[in-house]
Amino acid sequence: MQLGFIGLGSLGTPIAQNIIDSGHTLVVYNRTASKAQPLADKGAKIATSVAELAKACDIVFTMVADDAALKAVTTGEDGLLQHLRAGSLHISMSTILAQTAGDLAALHEAKGQHYLSAPVFGRPDAATARKLNFVISGPQDARTTATPLLKAAGGAGVWEFGDDILTANTIKISGNFLIASAMEAIGESIRLAQASGIDAHKMWEMFGQTIFNAPIYQNYSRIILNKQYEPAAFTARLGLKDLNLVLDQGTKTGQSLPLAELLKSHLAQLVSSGQSEIDWSAVAEGGISSGG
Repeated sequence: MQLGFIGLGSLGTPIAQNIIDSGHTLVVYNRTASKAQPLADKGAKIATSVAELAKACDIVFTMVADDAALKAVTTGEDGLLQHLRAGSLHISMSTILAQTAGDLAALHEAKGQHYLSAPVFGRPDAATARKLNFVISGPQDARTTATPLLKAAGGAGVWEFGDDILTANTIKISGNFLIASAMEAIGESIRLAQASGIDAHKMWEMFGQTIFNAPIYQNYSRIILNKQYEPAAFTARLGLKDLNLVLDQGTKTGQSLPLAELLKSHLAQLVSSGQSEIDWSAVAEGGISSGG
């Protein structure tokens, strides 16, 4: 099977590198062609268009920024739907609205192709360390085919959630909502400690080894304590996109999400103030001027 990879951003690149390092040949495409060159140096073939990649591949991974970008590479005149062979598999790693996955899966099915939701948890350093976690849902045959490939892509865990294509992306946006909530709480706790004359670094050293002994709290408390928001592993702009996805899903299901509304407002404040490209762990900073 020939594998293809579309989307060589900060996370897509180390994932694609893992696939190559696992012994697979890979065709890659990125809108900014220069980002593909380091992978070409490792043996990847660079495609000049989505259509060229699709015609050459049996399985295509996509790791693009948002719903609009995924629809463009899938449904456009140059896209996967028009150029993948029948029986090919599209594995989408992007964080998107669940219904977008459902719509794209139906379009692929009508073409005799297959689609699998496979969003990923983990920052670029986790990809390099092969400590990613993929959440997958879709047809059993697609899950069976994809699982060893996702492990090769750096998946320490590949978590199956059944046949419903919508499930994996709903879990992904729920997880990102929890991460953003944790970052907000970490930031507020640090400011409270500092305003009270407490050494916040020492406080979080204790928390990180006791009641919050988990990677999310350990890693993000260090980033927020030191205000290491650049270079961004995941930008405030993309974080705002994800909170909008959470709220869209809440509207669709009739769920009130007041904390998500707060997080959205803080990320929107960062973006509107010209800080859209700093790390989304600065979410709590967005509420400082408004007393958040």
